Amino acid sequence: MDFQIGDKVVHWSYGPGEVIQVDEKNLGGRTAIYYVVQVRDLTLWVPVDQGEKHSLRSPTSADQFEALFDILRGLGEVLADDRYERKSQLTERLRDGKLESVCRVIRDLSFYSSKKKLNDNDAMILERARKFLLDEWKIAFRISSVDAQRELDRLLEEGRQKAIH
Repeated sequence: MDFQIGDKVVHWSYGPGEVIQVDEKNLGGRTAIYYVVQVRDLTLWVPVDQGEKHSLRSPTSADQFEALFDILRGLGEVLADDRYERKSQLTERLRDGKLESVCRVIRDLSFYSSKKKLNDNDAMILERARKFLLDEWKIAFRISSVDAQRELDRLLEEGRQKAIH
């Protein structure tokens, strides 16, 4: 097993949480061992044996976060003008569950929103990605939500200024 009870983890879809138990369950005639992970008010059972498709990882360290800052302050990639194509593009980017992908989506949607109004789906994706990133950011640097948000906004503004010049 990779994680122990009490370990902080990040679920690729739900964000940071803590392993609160390791449990054996029999589902559909198959017995398997699960991590029981508490993420905010949600309890998840994540199979221990998922091989390459493991949906849990250790939180990103402060040192690793520094490399992500370059993505956030970088020039955004162009997103499709067609809302269905853009939704597909963004969903595909987020599918791998990597924080680098989350940062790229935030950067690109933030840049896009400076040129055009976001539709409801774009706004929802951006809000979810920001929350995911900021929840982990607070853990890595042991800072408040307000400070993490302020720093994220500053980095994104640096990227917008690069695009103007």
